[in-house]
This record gives sequence, structure tokens and C-alpha cells, in this order.
Amino acid sequence: MIVGAWLCLLAPLAGALLITLSGTHISRSAAAWVSTGSVFLGFAGAVVAFVQVAGESAADRSHLSTAYTWLGVGPFQVAMQILVDPVSLTMMLIITGVGGLIVWYSVGYMKGEDEERRYFAYMALFVFSMLMLVMGGNLLLLLVGWGLVGLASYLLIGFYHDRPEAIAAAKKAFLMNAIGDAAMALAFFLLIAKTGTLDFTASFNAASSGALSSSTVNLVALGLLVGAIAKSAQLPLHTWLPDAMEGPTPVSALIHAATMVTAGVYLIVRTHEIFQAAPNVQHLSAVIGGVTIIVAGVIALVQWDIKRVIAYSTMSQIGYMFLAAGVGAYGYAMFHLLTHAFFKALLFLAAGVIIHHLAGEQDMRKMGGLRKAMPYTHAVFLIGALALAGIPPLAGFWSKDGVISSALASGGALGYTLFALGLVGALLTGAYTFRLYYLVFRGEPSELVLEHADGHGHDGRGRAEGPLSMLIPVGVLAVLSAVAGLLVVPGLWEPFLHWIDGVAEPLVVATVLQDYVTSADAVLLTAAGLWIARGAFLAGREIVGDGRFRQALEHKLYFDELYDAVFSRPARIVAHLLRENVEEPVIQGSLGEIGAGVREVAARTARLQTGLLRSYALVITASVAVLVVVFMAVR
Repeated sequence: MIVGAWLCLLAPLAGALLITLSGTHISRSAAAWVSTGSVFLGFAGAVVAFVQVAGESAADRSHLSTAYTWLGVGPFQVAMQILVDPVSLTMMLIITGVGGLIVWYSVGYMKGEDEERRYFAYMALFVFSMLMLVMGGNLLLLLVGWGLVGLASYLLIGFYHDRPEAIAAAKKAFLMNAIGDAAMALAFFLLIAKTGTLDFTASFNAASSGALSSSTVNLVALGLLVGAIAKSAQLPLHTWLPDAMEGPTPVSALIHAATMVTAGVYLIVRTHEIFQAAPNVQHLSAVIGGVTIIVAGVIALVQWDIKRVIAYSTMSQIGYMFLAAGVGAYGYAMFHLLTHAFFKALLFLAAGVIIHHLAGEQDMRKMGGLRKAMPYTHAVFLIGALALAGIPPLAGFWSKDGVISSALASGGALGYTLFALGLVGALLTGAYTFRLYYLVFRGEPSELVLEHADGHGHDGRGRAEGPLSMLIPVGVLAVLSAVAGLLVVPGLWEPFLHWIDGVAEPLVVATVLQDYVTSADAVLLTAAGLWIARGAFLAGREIVGDGRFRQALEHKLYFDELYDAVFSRPARIVAHLLRENVEEPVIQGSLGEIGAGVREVAARTARLQTGLLRSYALVITASVAVLVVVFMAVR
């Protein structure tokens, strides 16, 4: 079992190294298949580990494998070790399974790109980094994976480095995530100072047993929460996510569906004992998730870029996961993470098929009528849209409604408020999802669609919808989006919840009545959102009419402008003043004066070199005379 887990971790790293070290000696096609094969090999290792762990009793499903002592400073020791348990195995299967499908999809999508080798090396590196994050057997290795994921995402978002927008988006993602990285690092420094270790068990025991003071636990939990918020693009550190759409579409699917943005949810579930010891911080995570559900949902209503709509949807759906983790429904947080990985990867990849078919166009105003031109893509996209909206019996229905019912079960003013936010989110999800669907697939074909309706797709082989390497992965994801929800049927069949409960026991459990009342409410509101989107489309108008509210939503509620005014512009002004008043006159000026002085001394010294023998003899004689006088005076 441990061998399978190590294989899962190291196979993508080996793929990345092989492509990198081979350079131009490996063909583009070979690099693509090496990357794809390495990720699927990792998936095979995860499956082997899963089968063996699933066959064990719940009490024996946690395995820590240590390779060697990686870092030691006095009594502080950190081992290179991996943790294999139900939570990490769930993430391993998602990362390598969905990630493998996305990398396979990239074989067709990126065919013909000048930098294919670099792209596939980055993809394998990203998968390895995510696996390091979720498999790391202590908090320091988790932080190492956390940082590597940030680096890999920077490289992938900025893959088209000749585009200023892509470089700006990559830098923005890196800087926003660096805020979370710094907060997490400070939390870990505090843990080391108070406990002397970053071991999972020792740290969690110290938090839950009361060995740490209340202020210490709250500060540690707050640092972890800031890291989770930044990585998972929750308010207020969310502004990097929509801009990250500048990367290739498979990158959007990999980062925003199955892997990077769900790392924050994994972090809260993994460190739930620390959060439980700091209940105010845990409740804060639920509130942030609930607010993000609404804010991202309303902004998605006015977006025209197909990928940005799906990106804001990702923000909103991760808000549901934060809400679940914040009320202690860890099983449903992970369950929604699982189903979301399937239907959101499906939506991104299906959108990629459309973009590929339309020669890179992403503006939904230039689409329309694609249902007949792309029947296969239409069918799989519709499955993904229905799953996202939470229409039964597709996957999103079971997981999202479970999150909302958990909020209801938590009770109190906070629980009922979160329950209401979850239901409003269901209404918004139905509206923005089917606004996208109707604009892209229904109505009369646009001029752009008609131009590409001749059956000659970009694969050059007469398949208008794309190569098989793109169509097969979306088909697999469509099947998973349809059936994955059956892993939890409230009151009847709940194997996934029992799987996670062995690691993170829930604080709230909804009754069957609460589950079904919530489902009825959520489905009705989702249907209302669908009806609103359909009515607006048939009437030829937008859901949000022109006015100040729409203008605010189009500017993403002015978060970027606020951060620019509060942080970016003052920083630039200070940097400009320091350059003019310190760097140029003091540092650069002093260096210039020092250089001029050295040149002057060298010039004067050079003038002493006359080349006349008598001058040198005179200097030597004078020097000897001075030395004789000195020696006599000393005596």
C-alpha cells in the first residue's frame, strides 16, 4: 500500500524531470504522452493504496511512511514522510484521476503549440506539487507542497509569456497567494515556538488538549484560514482567480476544478482539530464561504467571457465547501469537493472544446446556436450544467444540498443565516449557469458559428468538435458527473461520509427530514433561477439590467480598484520617492563617486610609471635611505 502511495507521489515528478532533462531530444508528442502517462501511473498507485486501505477497519486506515530525516535543527526534527488515510487518498484519486484526464485532453488541445514540452513539464510538476501538499506527513511538507503549487500555477497561468495580460495574471496570482503563504508560515513558526514540532498528531493534540493558550490557538487557526482563503480564492483574496483565465483552458480546469483552489478546503479538514479549538475562527470560515457564494454568484450574472463565468462559479462552489467545513460537516465539504471536481472540470473542458472549435473565441456574445453544430459537446456540457445547478439525480444535487442541510442542522442565528445564503446561492447558480447555457447553445447561430460549421475542425481531420483526445475525457467526466452523487443518498446509503468520518468526525449531522426539506427548497430555487435565465434569453434582455448595480458587478464590485488605491498605487509612489531621493543620489551616486575616485588614483599612479631607469633608481635609493633611518631610530 505504501509503495503504491510513493508511486503516486513520485511518478509525476519523474515525468516532469524526464521532459525537462531531455530538452529538444524528446519530441513534442512524446513529451505530451510522458506527462499524461506519468499522471495516470500516479493514479494507478493511488488506486492500489485505496483498495488496500478500504479493506482495513476504520481504526487502522491511517498510515505514516517515513523515508528519512529531511531537516534537523537541534531538537526540531522533520522527516520526509507521507500520510495515507481516507482524506489524503480521496485527494490523491481526484488529483491524479481528474488531473490525468485533463493532461490527456491537453494532448489534443495544445497540439501544434511552440512550447508543448514546457507546458507538459509544468503540468506534471503541478500534479506532483499538489500530491506533495495532500500527502505530506507533517505541516512543513504540507507548506512545501503549498509553495510549489503556487510556483507551478504561476508558470502555467503565465504560459503565454508573450502576452502582457498573461504575465500580469500570473504575477497577481503569485502575489495574492504569497499573502496566504506568509500567514501560514507565521502560524507554523508560532506552533514551533510553543510545541517544538510540526508533527500532525503532536500539533493537533496540543490544540485540542488545551496545552496551547486560547490566543495562540486562535492565531494559528487564523493564519491557516488566511492561507486557505488565498489559495481557494475566497473573499477578500479572490481577485486573482478570474484573471487566471489567461492560461490555456486545460490549466483553468486543472487549477480551478480539481486541484489548487480546493487546497484550502483540504487544509481546513486536515487541521480541523485546530479549528475546533478556535470555534470563532472556524465560524468565520463558514461566514466567508457563505458571503463568497453570493458575491461570486451575482458577479457571474454579468460576465461575457465563458471561462470567467465558470471561474466565478468555482469561487461560489468553493464557498459551499468552506461553509460546510466551517460548521463542522467535513464529510460534505469533501463530498462537494469530489463532485465539483468532476462537473467543473467537465464544464471547463467542454468550454475548451468550444473555444478550440471557434478559433480561440471566448466571448459568449459571439456564440449561439451551437446545439446543432456541436451535439456531443452540447450533451456533455448540459450534464455539467445540470450537475452544477444541483438538478437531481446528478452529482451536484446530493453534495450541495447536503452542505445546505448541514448549515440548517447547525442551528442558531449563524446556522439559519448560512442556510439562507446557501439557498440564495442555489437560485443564483441556476440563473448564471443557464444564462451561459442559453447564450452559447440556444438561439440562432452567430456569424462566427456559421463560419466554423463546415465540419473542418482544428484537428484537420474533418471532426468539427475536436480530436478524440479531447472528446473522450469530457465523456468520462460527464459520466462521473452523473453518477458520483450516488456515493451519498441521505438516510439510505452514505459510504463516502463514513469514509471521511473516520478521520474528521462531523460536528453536525442533519436529519433525514432536514435533508429532504432542504433538497426540495434548493431544487425549487434552482428551477426558479433556470426559469429567470430562460425568460431573459427569450426576451432578448439580460438578467441584470443596465444601471449602477450592473456597472458595479461588471467592475467586480471594485475590489481591484480598491486594492489598487490602497496598496498598489501607494507602493508605487513610495518606490518612486525612494528611487529619486535615496537610490539615485545616495546609492547610485556614491557608486559613481567611488568609481571616479578609483579612476583618479589609478591615473595619478600611472603617471609615476615614467619608464626612465634613473627615476626608478632614485626611488629605490630614497626608499632604502628611509628604511635605514627608520631602523636606526628604532634602535
